[in-house]
Amino acid sequence: MKSNKFLWIVMLALVATMTTSCVTSKKVRYLRNMPKNGLPITETLEATICPYDELGIQVLSRGGDEELLAPFNVISGYLVDARGDIQFPVLGNLHVEGLTRLQLQDTIGTHLQRNGYLSNPMVTARFKNFKVFFLTSDGGQVINVDNERCTFLEALAMSGGLSLTTRRDRIGVLREVDGKRVIHYLDPRSTAVFDDEFFLLQQNDIIFTEESGIRFFRESFSNWTFILSTVTTLTSFVSLYTLIRSLNKD
Repeated sequence: MKSNKFLWIVMLALVATMTTSCVTSKKVRYLRNMPKNGLPITETLEATICPYDELGIQVLSRGGDEELLAPFNVISGYLVDARGDIQFPVLGNLHVEGLTRLQLQDTIGTHLQRNGYLSNPMVTARFKNFKVFFLTSDGGQVINVDNERCTFLEALAMSGGLSLTTRRDRIGVLREVDGKRVIHYLDPRSTAVFDDEFFLLQQNDIIFTEESGIRFFRESFSNWTFILSTVTTLTSFVSLYTLIRSLNKD
């Protein structure tokens, strides 16, 4: 009976080891079809402004006239409303949704010069709240982005990477698009991820992962191993106690 139980434990251990070996194969390797000569970069990736972004905008002038500049630097941060607009001093309502940071700088500078407020304006704009969220079965974290741009692969790296038991083919990105919440799945094992429209993350995107059945098998195996080990230990104590009693009787 004990030999059969021991045989089952050994068999389960072998299966678990083989499963782990399969998981660590090239099936989990990032960008596994990357050509040796690399891939050409077809476009420059820049984040665009979305509703509820917070922007820091500062206006300067080559003429250095502080009195003329003062009205445009009263507010330090601008919150983009649900329609994609901001209320900018003197200029009033500006629609900024979809613009990059550089495009916003050019837009405000053009308005200031065209309307005669400043002859040589210099505008700087920055995202003040660029962050994405990362959720796994073990918990979650907020990823704060300092350089105002974050790609899908960069977010995976900043989150600490994926575990061996994470499904690579179903890494979801939740995003608000045209007033709707949509989920899009990416696979970091393929270079096709570079051409995906969700590769460049937007502010407040939520990345979430799923665990494969391998993890649950390993956890179940661990639980059963603990149970069998406990039963074996208790059986050994009972056998020892019975042996000691029989010796005392003799």
